[in-house]
Amino acid sequence: MISPLQALNIGDKAPDFSLPNQDNAQIALSSYKGHYIVLYFYPKDNTPGCTKQACSIQANWDVFTKQGITVLGISYDSPKSHKQFSKKYNLRFNLLSDSNKKVAKLYGACRYALGFMPMPFPRRKTFIIDPSGTIIDIIDNVDVGTHTYLALDIIKKDKKIGHKK
Repeated sequence: MISPLQALNIGDKAPDFSLPNQDNAQIALSSYKGHYIVLYFYPKDNTPGCTKQACSIQANWDVFTKQGITVLGISYDSPKSHKQFSKKYNLRFNLLSDSNKKVAKLYGACRYALGFMPMPFPRRKTFIIDPSGTIIDIIDNVDVGTHTYLALDIIKKDKKIGHKK
């Protein structure tokens, strides 16, 4: 297991986890092996940037499904909050609740405030995972306006390279 202080890199196997989704069903990353996965961490439901990011994914949902790409969004919010957010914007992908922040720490998708009691704050970060479970790209400086297109482009390029082997 990778330590929260050890950074994940391109080429690493994506660590498995299981978290509750917006319907309180446990979702394990390993259950999507054989699919490309866009695993994105975001700060908070119903905030302007997070809404724009989620709605952009939803607006391109047909592209994701036709290419067999699984999208998983993760934040510290509760399943109930995710349910309301998902329903409000008609989101058709899983939003996972990492309320104890373990997965965000494992993936390096949190930052720490300095001071007397360092606390993990959410960070916007995306991992693109190939069908074998390997991280093929990490989007560290996420632009919510172009995030969806960048993720799709990364997967499209990887598929082209894979077909030439």
